[in-house]
Amino acid sequence: MSRILSFLSVLAYVIFSTVSASAFQSAAKSVVVLDALSDTILVEKNADTPIPPASMSKLMTLYMVFEALKSGRLSLQDRLPVSKEAIAYRGSTMFLELSDRVSVEDLIRGVVVLSGNDASAVLAEALSPDGTEAGFAAQMNARARELGLDSSNFANSNGWPHPLHRMSARDLAILAARLISDFPIYYRYFAETEFDFEGRAPGNRFNRNPLLKLNIGVDGLKTGYTREAGYGLTGSAKRDKRRVIFVLAGLSSAEERARESEKLVNWYFLQFATRTLFEDDEVILEVPVFMGSKSTVSAISPRGVHVSVPLTGRGEITAEAVLYNGIEAPISKGQILGELLVKVPSISDLSRFPLQATEDIERGGIGTRIWTAAKLLFQKYVLDALK
Repeated sequence: MSRILSFLSVLAYVIFSTVSASAFQSAAKSVVVLDALSDTILVEKNADTPIPPASMSKLMTLYMVFEALKSGRLSLQDRLPVSKEAIAYRGSTMFLELSDRVSVEDLIRGVVVLSGNDASAVLAEALSPDGTEAGFAAQMNARARELGLDSSNFANSNGWPHPLHRMSARDLAILAARLISDFPIYYRYFAETEFDFEGRAPGNRFNRNPLLKLNIGVDGLKTGYTREAGYGLTGSAKRDKRRVIFVLAGLSSAEERARESEKLVNWYFLQFATRTLFEDDEVILEVPVFMGSKSTVSAISPRGVHVSVPLTGRGEITAEAVLYNGIEAPISKGQILGELLVKVPSISDLSRFPLQATEDIERGGIGTRIWTAAKLLFQKYVLDALK
């Protein structure tokens, strides 16, 4: 059989046999397990319940700092002043002082490795439109809506307890995925195991992520703890091309967080395998083009079509192409024509892959338009009359 799916057959095309698996069981109150390669949720538990995220919400502050670095608003070498509001925070700290002028890079490490509430506030005040953390929190909320973080609301930059400061496990997973994909040059900070800022607190120099030193592929992201929130971890691990992103929240102790997180990572890599349905840039189907110089255009998924499949049980994977209505010339190379939806048995979430045009298709000449109009008239009047 041809590897290229026909437009008529793709809606019920069976790719190959695979398997089913039991969902991961965790003591955490909220759980999300995301397969990054296929952007598929493998496990969810209370995924959309807004919860106090504690320091895991610092990921949103970091996302906005990385955006500012990428746009040139900030540089890693910029030195920022420290306010009395920033050093008033208790809990996790970088031990900043009012006289300090701290580089952005050191502040990022202070947030990631030391989970510094003070460092997070300094960065927030620098980017705030009015110089206050509250102003930055308003920006965080606006940007969260744009990123699709529909269950998030921020009252501060660092997760300090506040009745209106909430995120869901799904939002944390989405945000972690965006940090990894949007800012690969800055993601490296999340794998750092220690940061000794000027020797101010040698005992507080270690990253709180319990998995970084276990050599199981974990390279991020952020822990969190408050009395209300319990212990949580938004984490990620990568082996070869496979990457899992996970959120565990509401655990009872740091020890339980470490056990549950390690168990989850091992479960993912031992219970699932990656299957490639289409390679990067491989033609998936030919899409009809209305009023074009050519009647069809090839559609690809630039990053390929890769899915995680469980290694026990049996079943079938199916794929369905959902195309936009009225795909009409002109068409530009790279234009999104629709998406390929892939269903893996035992996994409720669909894997979605964009279908992009491989070439420019110009609008047809007068002859093409006359012929197209004639076909439409024939379909409307002749075929309808025969029904």
